[in-house]
Amino acid sequence: MQHTPSQRRWSTRLAFLAAGIAMSAWAALVPFAKARLQLEEAQLGLLLLCLGIGSLLAMPLTGMLASRFGCRPVILCSGAVGCLVLPVLALAPTPLLQGLALLVFGAAIGALDVAMNIQAVIVEKEQGGALMSGFHGLFSVGGFAGAGGMALLLGFGFGPLAACSLVAALAAVALVVAAPHLLRTAPAAERDAPFFVMPHGAVILIGLLCFLIFLAEGAVLDWSAVFLTGVTGLAAGQGGLGYAVFAVAMTAGRLTGDRVVRRWGGMRVMLVGGLATAVGFFTVVLAPLPAVALLGFLLVGLGASNIVPVLFTAAGNQKDMPVGLAVSAITTIGYAGILAGPALIGFVSHAVGLHLAFAGLGVAALLVAGSSRLLARRQA
Repeated sequence: MQHTPSQRRWSTRLAFLAAGIAMSAWAALVPFAKARLQLEEAQLGLLLLCLGIGSLLAMPLTGMLASRFGCRPVILCSGAVGCLVLPVLALAPTPLLQGLALLVFGAAIGALDVAMNIQAVIVEKEQGGALMSGFHGLFSVGGFAGAGGMALLLGFGFGPLAACSLVAALAAVALVVAAPHLLRTAPAAERDAPFFVMPHGAVILIGLLCFLIFLAEGAVLDWSAVFLTGVTGLAAGQGGLGYAVFAVAMTAGRLTGDRVVRRWGGMRVMLVGGLATAVGFFTVVLAPLPAVALLGFLLVGLGASNIVPVLFTAAGNQKDMPVGLAVSAITTIGYAGILAGPALIGFVSHAVGLHLAFAGLGVAALLVAGSSRLLARRQA
């Protein structure tokens, strides 16, 4: 069966869309799970850790599976498991069962994340142009669709189980539509790849840069409201504006990012994006008014929006490791930044204050910007 370039692109975008829908649907269920199971904050934190553990266990294996069997079966199987487990997360009667369901859900989403990024790297290389930002932009769109869909359904009186099932069905439909044009087999060089290769060379550098950007994203998600309400004096009910501004800016940046990358090149986008992210964090830290801090979060979202897509493109171009194994390693290292970010910022904030913790993220963004030339040399 022949597939047109357009069909390949849209199947990849739909896989990213489905992943974003599924992840955001679970986020909307967290308060209900806390209330249903009568959990304290510390107990809820342990449960949420199961999600991350499941992802980190699955991610390193997914590159090998995609190399052996192709992206299509891995994307469809992991996506199906994720969609089937989502309703279970809305009704698990005990913390133990909730934790086990989260472990399985995390593994499914982790495997889907790696497999769809491998597909994205291969499709982008085959079609010879910048496409990665648009793919990641659809993940962000899926996040808005899933979260918005859950909010609407719950607002109209649907219970958590019914709302979650409908949103999971939406993600499943996206995968079914994508299925015919997903990659059934990996390139020959990928099929001959070893079972496992210790990350090395440019892959370690790319993974560490992803870690820093994901660290910043996780910090904005979990700490922006605390900063805005506790430091700048914004009303408690408006604390979520920081992440909302960040998320909208990041989505807009990614949906327009492919044109920017084609015009300016990935390494220049990474340099400017890192600088803009740093300026954004320093603006937040020095902001005299909440409105200025919100402008800072907008800059962080715009600046960071295309850095990770550029890094995944670099993963496809590096020669140190097979692409599938490289993407697995980079995704795993980067995802560790999302998991570690909230706790790390908490520790630093407790020791020296949230101002300096956010300033440290600005310095990390400068390191990312400064690494663009090094990464360009590694790819030359």
